[in-house]
Amino acid sequence: MDVSCVRVPREDGEATRRRLAEADLIAEDYEIEVADGALFVPVSDETAVPDEFEVVTRTVEPRETQTMPADHLSFDPTYERLGDVIIVDEDDPDRARELADAIVESDLPVKTVVNRASKVKGTERVRDWEVLAGESTEAVHREYGCEFALDLATVYFSPRLATERHRVTEQVAEGEQFFDMFAGVGPFVIPAAKRGATAVGVDINEAAIEYLRENAERNGVADRVTAICGDVRTVADDYEGWADRLVMNLPHSADEFLDASVALASDECVVHYYDIQHEDDPFGPGERAIREAAEPEYDVSVETRHIVRSYAPHEVNVCLDVRLVRE
Repeated sequence: MDVSCVRVPREDGEATRRRLAEADLIAEDYEIEVADGALFVPVSDETAVPDEFEVVTRTVEPRETQTMPADHLSFDPTYERLGDVIIVDEDDPDRARELADAIVESDLPVKTVVNRASKVKGTERVRDWEVLAGESTEAVHREYGCEFALDLATVYFSPRLATERHRVTEQVAEGEQFFDMFAGVGPFVIPAAKRGATAVGVDINEAAIEYLRENAERNGVADRVTAICGDVRTVADDYEGWADRLVMNLPHSADEFLDASVALASDECVVHYYDIQHEDDPFGPGERAIREAAEPEYDVSVETRHIVRSYAPHEVNVCLDVRLVRE
């Protein structure tokens, strides 16, 4: 099968393999191969491979020695990996137990298996979990070259949004002033700072802010990150007119914070506004709310109308990338 691989001289192979593994970029389903004095390491996301490495397409063999959960089950399982914590979403307790046992018996690197036991709830956006195997709900998640320590029991984090976070933070330019109004453990803040922005992250969840500070240190950007625990509507007074780019990823109620976002915006600011709406008019309510809050002080132009994912039957999670220019 044709797979994207990093090609390096054989003598550099182990150091390269370690770096790719630390970034969670190795495609575990395929064999690492040696040919013509070079090592070919299959990668799961070629766009996240550091520029210093050469990426080629090569036919490689599937890894036959790895046992997957599906090998132990009579059904096709679904699950998410968050570091060495694996998340399942099963309403049937017997099926959940069977899946957890299959995951533990497989060759997946896993210390804990958890099942979603509630929806996200409360101002701190946490959910209940049923621990099916292991004990700790703390994990270190890697995406696009960044590491995020977190505890599922005390903070909100969705690995499903990795591609969307990358889409936004790839737009960040060096020297920008970047503000995340609902920052969590830093999945927008940290990559923005790594791209050279001065970044501020605010969250009402104290545990999330502690992890944000830890993750800034972990990723070598603590000197460019400010983490603040509190209600962003209060914090906005201290950063009036500061932000060149704003992230508003609180899709059920971001509209309640639009006055604060306008106060934070500099003379020209890009706002990434997340919303959940009916599929018949996914962008209209958000755009109207932004215009009502920002006009006539700002000229408002919508640069991107983007569907992030399906959320529920006939509902979609969307993002509006909106440029505000002070009149």
